[in-house]
Amino acid sequence: IARHALRRTLPGLLPQLGLIVVGLTGGAVAVETLYAIPGLGGSALAAALAQDLPVLQACVLMLLLLGVAAGLAARLASRTLLGPALHDGALPALVPPTARARRSLITGALLLTALFAAVTVAGLLRDPLHIDAAARLAGPSTAHPFGTDSLGRDILARLGHGAARTVLTAVAVSAATLLLGLVLGAVRAGALTETANALPAILTGLVVAGVAGPGPWSAAAAVTAVAWAPLAAHTSALYAQERAAPHIAAARALGAGRAHLLRRHVLPGVLPPVVRHAVLRVPAIALALASLGFLGLGTAPPSPEWGRMLSENLPYAERAPWAVLAPAAALAALGATAVLAAAAVRGVRHRKGTA
Repeated sequence: IARHALRRTLPGLLPQLGLIVVGLTGGAVAVETLYAIPGLGGSALAAALAQDLPVLQACVLMLLLLGVAAGLAARLASRTLLGPALHDGALPALVPPTARARRSLITGALLLTALFAAVTVAGLLRDPLHIDAAARLAGPSTAHPFGTDSLGRDILARLGHGAARTVLTAVAVSAATLLLGLVLGAVRAGALTETANALPAILTGLVVAGVAGPGPWSAAAAVTAVAWAPLAAHTSALYAQERAAPHIAAARALGAGRAHLLRRHVLPGVLPPVVRHAVLRVPAIALALASLGFLGLGTAPPSPEWGRMLSENLPYAERAPWAVLAPAAALAALGATAVLAAAAVRGVRHRKGTA
């Protein structure tokens, strides 16, 4: 296993590991702000808000250096594991695992999707801006199934209308990052990928908000500007390995052109894993959008948005925990739905391919 399986599969994962290390370092701004933890991301955010340029430049430079170092280490480790087969066209092709579509995965994905849709539709039928001053921080009841917030607004209504904003924006941003990741990964834009991943979405949101003002489009543009990096790294690693496979050399010897090689040999090995990766990143993008809303860089009040709901109700978490648990549970349910749906679709495709 160590000599053959790991040496063949790890090179495709190592670029992701390097990007995840940088993303965890720079993307913990919301957590550091929430729990008052001193860290690099929180320091960069505080410096940006205070317009302390020397500290901000130092934090961004540290993040960029960390990103470049992680990218170089991952690239060197990948080349070491693959050896000369990467350049000699003798790299064995990866074989997809035999993952069957379990009924439990399909059932779980369908149930979560149905529950998510039911809650969203039920919330869309209510007024998210109606204020009931007599029911401030009221608990769940028949009139307000998820309770009310500090102003007396219905949590279910704001959750449903916020889902339409957060989820649809996350899906649109995921589609844009998928296209950017495929294109930039195919042209091997490694330095640009490492630079984009080293910049937290929060700092990018501050820059975009300073230029265009805070709002949902600014938050979406900020997340799009940096969220394509993991997909580009994944595409670049798979693209290099597919081009080094023996069947590419055989097809080229038989007279296959570049378009034929790309359509029939390279894309079938690159596109499905990257698309599944993009689907699995939808919850992370929704969380990034919610983090920008939590910090006041997303949708302006009183418009409902999950991140802003967390920010507005956090001071009342001990008195009215349902006001915070509802958007947090919605984000968790979105993540679980994406994971189960990706696993179920992969199993169904494998069953059709082997039938």
